[in-house]
Amino acid sequence: MRDTFENIILIGRPAAGKSEVIDFLKRTPEAERRKRFHIGKFVELDDFPMLWQWFEQDAILEKILKKPRMMTDKDGYFLHFYQWHLLIERLSLDYSKFLRDHKDSPDRPTALIEFARGSEHGGFKTAFQHLSDDILKAGVILYIHVTWEESLYRNRRRFNPKRPDSILEHGLPDAKLARLYQESDWDDVAARDPNFVDIKGHRVPYAVFVNVPERTDDPAKIAPHLEEVTARLWKLKYSK
Repeated sequence: MRDTFENIILIGRPAAGKSEVIDFLKRTPEAERRKRFHIGKFVELDDFPMLWQWFEQDAILEKILKKPRMMTDKDGYFLHFYQWHLLIERLSLDYSKFLRDHKDSPDRPTALIEFARGSEHGGFKTAFQHLSDDILKAGVILYIHVTWEESLYRNRRRFNPKRPDSILEHGLPDAKLARLYQESDWDDVAARDPNFVDIKGHRVPYAVFVNVPERTDDPAKIAPHLEEVTARLWKLKYSK
């Protein structure tokens, strides 16, 4: 039996601390990660770089090639609602490639699958329907909790206009953040069971990393709570 998670679906509001947790894990020695968090080597699957490519592509089309935008309007909103689902399907496709490339590995890395969703574009409930069976049957959900007010504040704080494509420094204007993410369906999704979310016939364990007051601003505060949360997930997933 392996001693690390196969995949972790890492979700939460924008600026909740997802990327900061991943950055913390990168800075933690592998042996310690494996022992404390059941995460040895790992790979990241994140939908933000995908959608940012759409923004950059449309800017090239409009400003340089003088052609119509393909994915977003002039205000940076998706042209089609289904594009939110396309992003999750792309994560599922990338996960299938990950499995293919590691099929002969006895110690396959953990895949960290990261995204945020608001009720305005279907919420987590709808996004989960586009995760593949391979992800769901092997996965656990780690939800990072912050309030809407904290998400708004931390989004403002982290934004670096010189690096809008950065995983750790990107941000949204207040009005766009409010429209897309102020309303969240996570509490409704989690209300049915304190331990599992039923998705497409799979009972997926979940646990909540509480990031209010903020823990992800200090590695010394991340580690003990992350250890507690991952231990809970491990027990739910693998203990018989």
